[in-house]
Amino acid sequence: MYFRKNKYPFHLWLVWLLLCLGCQQSRDYSQDQKQEEATTGENQYKVIAIKDGDTIELLKDGKPLRIRLQGVDCPEKNQDFGTRARQFTSDLVFGKSVGLVVHDVDRYGRTVGEIILPDGRNLNQELVKNGFAWHYTAYSKDQELARLEAEARAEKRGLWADPSPRAPWDFRKKRTTPAATAEATSSVSKKTGTSLPKTATSPSATISSKTGKVYICESKGAKTYHLDKACHLLEQCKSSTGTLPLAQAKSQSRKPCKVCAQ
Repeated sequence: MYFRKNKYPFHLWLVWLLLCLGCQQSRDYSQDQKQEEATTGENQYKVIAIKDGDTIELLKDGKPLRIRLQGVDCPEKNQDFGTRARQFTSDLVFGKSVGLVVHDVDRYGRTVGEIILPDGRNLNQELVKNGFAWHYTAYSKDQELARLEAEARAEKRGLWADPSPRAPWDFRKKRTTPAATAEATSSVSKKTGTSLPKTATSPSATISSKTGKVYICESKGAKTYHLDKACHLLEQCKSSTGTLPLAQAKSQSRKPCKVCAQ
């Protein structure tokens, strides 16, 4: 009676276990299939622009597709090694057909993924391996990227030649704080011997304020306006950009950009 009573529940447990194993194998197969397609010729796209070390544009279906590399973070343009990281990426992929393994879409509408080089290497990994990017641990737990960063640190490759390089996420945070603006203003004043307004603006921001027009991202859902055409947040627009009279931008319930319009 004991075995007869528990026979049916055991079968249910066995079916559940087999279903779980099947789902896991399906996920693994799907990821492996994407990797294989990116390496063997399917999902190949031409690289048409290099925005910075970790952001590029591909040509897909006749339209530009902006790609943010998964799991890595390169120095910003104004940081040490920012230009060299961009050049490293350009040397490897610009004008070439590469594979794309899609992971996600970020809040700016960019496709987040891995780029597979024509020779089968992984661009994301190559950047970290050669000391041109950090493993972006806030968004990635990839063990291979962690291993490659530790290796680059130990060998003092690229940016790791500096004993205390500043991570790009810390650089971005400081750049957008009032203290950072005050520090930049003070630095320029000391070098030129002249005083500057409390809020330093770029030439494009000055021109925009004089004409009464602002810059906007025309992407659906964009709700901010910019005084600076070169604002790094505006550059992340996934659609086209344009200008509007300030009054019209406000009538559309657009808010001033926290970086360039405050």
